[in-house]
Amino acid sequence: MSLPVENNEQNENLTNNHNNVVSTAHQQVNSECMISTPQAMSHVSGEVMLTPTHRTFTPQAHSANPHSSMTAITPMASAVSQAKSSIKLQNCISTVSLGCELKLLDIYCRTRYSEYTPSRFNGVVMKILEPRTTALVFRSGKIVCTGAKNEHDAYVAARKFARIIQKLGYPVKFLNFKVQNFIGTADLRFPLRLEALQQAHGQFTSYEPELFAGLVYRMIRPRVVLLIFVNGKLVITGGKTRNEIYEAVDIIHPILRSFKKN
Repeated sequence: MSLPVENNEQNENLTNNHNNVVSTAHQQVNSECMISTPQAMSHVSGEVMLTPTHRTFTPQAHSANPHSSMTAITPMASAVSQAKSSIKLQNCISTVSLGCELKLLDIYCRTRYSEYTPSRFNGVVMKILEPRTTALVFRSGKIVCTGAKNEHDAYVAARKFARIIQKLGYPVKFLNFKVQNFIGTADLRFPLRLEALQQAHGQFTSYEPELFAGLVYRMIRPRVVLLIFVNGKLVITGGKTRNEIYEAVDIIHPILRSFKKN
């Protein structure tokens, strides 16, 4: 009876050893899985999206676009373009003929905002508020309109002056309207040596600081006259079109640049 007991004890010991080995192996496998899973997940980052049927994974790019942090740099405007952008048209002078003889004293007595002093000026000075302009009305029927800022305002003002005189009973016609002169201003934004400019360009300039603070520069093409001041301010007169004003500044700027004060 002793042999079976010993066999049973040996079988139990073998079974216990086998269970211990299996449990130890399971513990090692579980520990390895617990350790490797975070490491594996740390190398992959992305966005997980759940769908009704399956699970998808969208990886994210780690490298940013190098162009996204770059800002566009616009080139600075040149000095000539800055000077041309500072041009402002101050006056547009136009003329028109009414085609009839006028009685200036009668017009002065029957209109508002008008002046007539024959001893000082042999014409009626009329003014309107919109556009704010002034007209010189002569006995021959000629009108000189000043004060407009552009061609359109000059034309509208001339039509209004002609209409005012027509309402007084004169057989007025609107003939030969023409823009005669543009006057503009510009700023070079740097001081000038006017004495050196007058010595170098004496055939085109006249400069007498005791009488007038500005230098007079007569340009041949386009045929305009520039008043140049020591602080870099310009007054351009005599242009028949606004393009001639811009062209004059474009030509005179490099010349004046060479006479800039240090």
